[in-house]
Amino acid sequence: MFTPHAICHTRPAEWPEIDSGRFAATIVRDPEQIGDCAVALLGLPDDTGVRLNNGRAGAAAGPAAFRAALARYGAAEPMGGPLPRVFDAGDIEPADTLEKTHERVTAATAAVVAGGLLPVAIGGGHDLTWPFVRAVAQAHGPLTGVYFDAHLDVRESPGSGMAFRRLLETGHARALTVHGLSSFVNSRVHAEWFIKSGGTVASDSLVKLPEGDALFVSFDLDVLDAAQAPGVSAPNPAGWNMLEAVRWVQAAGADPRTKCFDVMELNPRFDVDARTARAAAHLFLTFLRGFAQRKRGAGA
Repeated sequence: MFTPHAICHTRPAEWPEIDSGRFAATIVRDPEQIGDCAVALLGLPDDTGVRLNNGRAGAAAGPAAFRAALARYGAAEPMGGPLPRVFDAGDIEPADTLEKTHERVTAATAAVVAGGLLPVAIGGGHDLTWPFVRAVAQAHGPLTGVYFDAHLDVRESPGSGMAFRRLLETGHARALTVHGLSSFVNSRVHAEWFIKSGGTVASDSLVKLPEGDALFVSFDLDVLDAAQAPGVSAPNPAGWNMLEAVRWVQAAGADPRTKCFDVMELNPRFDVDARTARAAAHLFLTFLRGFAQRKRGAGA
C-alpha cells in the first residue's frame, strides 16, 4: 500500500469536477482502496531545474493542467477495451532546494514501487526524471533508458538538463537511447560525451525498443512540434507529430520490461487551448492501452 502522504512528502491531488463517463472518474484516490490498481500516477509539480537552466518557467503547474485535461478526455469504457486501474498517489511537495526535492521524488516513487504498482510521473522539469528513475533502479537494478527529447540533457550543472548524465554516472542507467534529437540545440561537447558514454541517437524509422532486462521510458513534450505542443519549457519548431509519438508510447506500455514511464515539461503558462495538456493526457491513455496488452499477452 502507498505510504501515507505525510511520510512521502506528497499531497493529495486536486481534480476538477469529473463526469462519470470519463476515464478520470475511475481513478482511485484513497490509498485504502488501491485494490486491483496496477498503475500509480505521481505528479511532480516543480520547475526549479527549468529556471536554473534559464528555460521558460511554468512547468510546476504541469500536473494540475494534465489532470484538468484528463478530466475532460477519455471514456470510462473505451471501445478498445478496458484500461488498467490507476491509483493517483498525489503530488510531490517541492522542497527548498533542488536536491531535497529530488530526494522526495525518489522516496515517493519507491513507496509506489514497493506497493507493487508501475509508476507514471507527470512533470515538471525534466531533471525530475533522474530521482524518479533512481527509485525504480534501486528496486529493479540498473535500467536501459529510452527517452524522447529534442535535447540530450547531459549537462554537468544542476538543472533540467542534468537527468540523463546523472543516471549514467551513478550507474542507475546502463545504456540510453534518445529519439527526436535536434542537432541545433545540442552542443558538440555534449553529443561527444553522450556517444562516448554508450549513448545511442536513434534513427526512429522502426518502432523497436532496445535490448535490456528492464527499461525506463521518458517522454519530454518538447520532442513534439510546437504546433501540436506549444505549452512546453522549450518549444520545438521542427518536432514530431502525435501519430509518430503514440506508436512508440503504446509499444513502451505493452513491453513488460518497461518499469516506469514519465511525461515531462508540460507548461500550461504557454499552452494554447490546453492543446499540450490534452496531448499529455492522450499519451498517458496510450501508455495504459499498451499496458492492457500485457494482460492479454499481446504486443510485448
